[in-house]
This record gives sequence, C-alpha cells and structure tokens, in this order.
Amino acid sequence: MTVTGTGDDGVILDDPMRTKGTAFTAEERAEHGLRGLLPYAVTTLEDQVRRCWGEVDRQATDLQRYVYLRSLQDRNEHLFYSVLAADVPTALPLVYTPTVAEGCKRFSELWRRPRGLYLAWPDRDALRDMLRNRPHDEVDVIVVTDGQRILGIGDQGVGGMGIPVGKLSLYTLIGGIDPARTLPILLDVGTDNPDLLDDPFYLGWRHRRIDDEDYFAFVEDFVAAVEAELPEVLLQWEDFATPHAAPILARYRDRLLTFNDDIQGTAAVALGALQGAAEVAGTRLADQQVVMLGAGSAGIGVMEMVRQEMVDQGRSPDEARSRCWVVDVRGLLTTDRDDLSGDQRAFAHDPADVADWDVEGLPGLADVVEHVTVGVLLGLSTAQGAFTEDIVRSMAAKVDRPVVFPLSNPTANAEARPAELDSWTDGRALIATGSPFPPLARADGPDVPVAQCNNVYIFPAVGLAVTAAKATRVTDAMMRAAARALGDASPALHDPHAPLLPAWADVRAVADGIALAVARQAVADGVAPEASDDELRDAIRATRWDPAY
Repeated sequence: MTVTGTGDDGVILDDPMRTKGTAFTAEERAEHGLRGLLPYAVTTLEDQVRRCWGEVDRQATDLQRYVYLRSLQDRNEHLFYSVLAADVPTALPLVYTPTVAEGCKRFSELWRRPRGLYLAWPDRDALRDMLRNRPHDEVDVIVVTDGQRILGIGDQGVGGMGIPVGKLSLYTLIGGIDPARTLPILLDVGTDNPDLLDDPFYLGWRHRRIDDEDYFAFVEDFVAAVEAELPEVLLQWEDFATPHAAPILARYRDRLLTFNDDIQGTAAVALGALQGAAEVAGTRLADQQVVMLGAGSAGIGVMEMVRQEMVDQGRSPDEARSRCWVVDVRGLLTTDRDDLSGDQRAFAHDPADVADWDVEGLPGLADVVEHVTVGVLLGLSTAQGAFTEDIVRSMAAKVDRPVVFPLSNPTANAEARPAELDSWTDGRALIATGSPFPPLARADGPDVPVAQCNNVYIFPAVGLAVTAAKATRVTDAMMRAAARALGDASPALHDPHAPLLPAWADVRAVADGIALAVARQAVADGVAPEASDDELRDAIRATRWDPAY
C-alpha cells in the first residue's frame, strides 16, 4: 500500500527550528501532513511555556533541570527560548553558570545528540570540510573553546562544549541573535585531565594535549578555515588557558572580527560594575588604588581595562599603572620576577615601591592592603576564602565605601561570601560577585540583591552590535563603551538599596542600550560603515530574532 502526504510529511515536527509541536493549528496540520501525528487539542505557545516550567519545577536537581532544558532546545528552539524569556532570573543559572559547570564535568555521561562542530587534532587536514558540515550555511557568531580552562573547574576536554552551547543560548536570549545563525565549536586537542583519560565513556580524543608548537599551528589552520568559509563571522574565544588566551587574542584581533570573552568580556562587565560603584562612592575610578588577586588572563584583562579607563579619565599611563596592584599565588607582581608573561609584566611594580615594607619575601595580598590605601579589591584567583576578615577590615578602616568584588567562578571558589563582606564592613562595602549569591539581609529595610558580574551583560550586546552595525573588528574602545553603558544602567545610582548591576529581568532591555553604545563606537573607530544613531537603532531592532511562532 502506498501512503501519500502533503507538505513536509511530518518532517517539520523533527526540525527544532520549524516545529510548533501541539501549537500547530488544524489548518497547519493539514498543510504539512501532520494529522494524526499529534494529539487533537491545539495549544498556544503560552500554554506550552507554562507546561515546560511545570516540568522544570518537577525535576529534583538543577543538573536535571539543565538536562531537561537542553533536551527541549534540541526538540524546539522557539519554545526553548520562550521558556527562558518567561523567567530570565530563574533560567540563567540553569542554562549557564553555575549549573553548566556540572554539565561540562558530566558531558560524556549526559550525551544525547550532537550540537555544533567537534574539530579534533587527528582530523586536522579536513578542517574546511568539517566547517562545511555546519548545520546552517549563514553564521553570525561562533563561540569556540578548547576545553582547557572551563570556568573554575579546569580541563574538561570535549566536555568544554557545554560552554559554547551555553554562551550561544545567551547570545540569542539576551542579544537576539538568530539561533540558526550561531555555531558552537570545540577544538579537541586532547586533555590532561587523568579522570577523563581513564573514563571509558569519554567522548573526546583520548590523548594528552598536544604541545604548543602543534597547538598554535592547529589554531592557525582553524582560523584560516574560518576566514575562507565564514569571513564576516564574529569569532569569540572562550575558556582558553592563560598561556594560550592572550597570545591568540593578540595574534588575531586585528585580523578578524574577534574577541576573548574571558579577557575582554569579564573586564568590561567588571568595569561596568566599578563605574557604578565609583559613582555611588562619590569617587573617580582614576583616583582609586586597585588590587587584583589573580594574574591569569581574566585578571590581567580586567586590570588592563581599568588602566585604560584611568587614562581616559585623565591619568597618564604611568600614573594609571602605578595605581594597579596584581597579586598571584606567589605574591605581588614585581619587575625582578622571572616567571611573568609579557601581559603580567606590564603590571609589575618596581621592588623599590615596596622596599620599606617590613615583609619576608614577596608581599602578599594582606601586605598590599596593609601598606596601600586600597579602594577597590578584586578577585579572579579561584582561591576560596582568600579575602579574609582581617584583610577586609584592614581595607575598610581606610576608606568610607570599600569596593570588593570576589569574581571567581563557580560559587565554591569565591574569594569571600557577600554576607561576610557586608558584616565585616558594617554594611559599607559595595559588592559584586562572579556567581549568584542570596540577597543581603537588612533589619531596618528591604534585603539588598547582590550584583553578579556575569559576562552575559556584555557579550550578547556586543554580538548584537557588531552584527547590526556590520563591524569588521572589536576594538578596546568598543568594550569600554559597553562597560560605560552598563555602568550608566546601574540601579544603585538611583536607589541605595539596589544592586550595582541591573536585574536579570531587565537584562534583555539593557542589552539594546549597550549594543547602541558599542555600535556607535564601532562607527567612531572606523570599523563599521557610517550610520546615525537612528539608523543603528533600526538595525539593532531588525537584527533581533523573535522566539514567537
């Protein structure tokens, strides 16, 4: 017997970008040959969203919620993003930090179906062919990782793919980038994680990581393939180890439309929160002494953007650098150390600057806070509890409104807990964190939410801006423009009980303002075609993808 159908013959049901599930109308079911393939009732998108949130709530753990939402994305992209948009504050920590960390660790165990491209070293001669296997021809944004420095949990090998997938979900949710025009990529160059190498279910190339000579050659071949296949794409580098992150950015930033979110995105969101904090404290950032605990690529990236902002506010480059203090696991960065990279050495102090300090060996964080009037204390060290009570009280004794940002991820790696900082400073500290924390309790008023310096405030807006403005490069000035726009949106500027950064419920709307500032700067920097503000606003609106059916 021959069975015939019409339209898509049911194939549309299995296409996550075209399916509506039970929301197909009777007429659409007839048109696409779907009659009998779905229950009779026709539901609305709103009905489906409520049903999905009910299913999310029934899961026992956040990891199970993460797995459910990722499975929903595989089935129905419009519904997935409608679910996230219906409750952004609840959804963000489920689809990205902190839950994504566990998802990456258990990636091979939780594997369901492929998403994105896995470019492995043994297949290095076929990179362009593999890029041509991408699900969609037109791509606006690529997020790529090699899985070596995932959040604060280290080398996850192929499991690092959870990060590009998660980041691109936020490009769409917050920045409005069409999900069909995004591409997550994992550069599989092996792993040095012994647990993964011994795991019989590990899905990556079971081999130690390749050496730097081969590694950088592989990255070059990858970039050349991207240039050939997708010359106008925004390429975001994500979670690369410090020895690789900065050299890769330096090599390609003037050759491609590219940026490193850990270096530049983290720096921009931290600077945005600092701009708001300085305004609330009644000071200029340029007048502060700023200490960073952590000298990895993210920490140095933040300090470089702080230094540049101090210069923009009138300091000379040398004056700005003298106000920046970076401490790593050994101690203060000083020019007589022989273990510093070029980027780290740019923030090294002359030993003469600390010669009169009564310390044994290199000064540590406590020594710097004791001898310097520190107004801003930042942490990107992953050293849990490093901001001790003694250190924080010593800092708070010298300044009226100490600015303390424990920015390390995930939550367990934070340098201090906000409630501790609040207690040790008698409620005077201006606080932002890298991971979500509960609000600060107040006996005499409403609880105060804690701002989370999550890069989601920055990178989706940057992606929206460069796509809408047709930019060809991402400049430092564009990232500082994003930071200033974020600082201008600080709720604390208008309400002393409000956090330093906008509420998650408002982040999609805030992204449009940040995108306009970035696009305007791209035009000013000569890396985007001339356009008026009205033209840029129209382009931003036209670029935004709508998850509705």
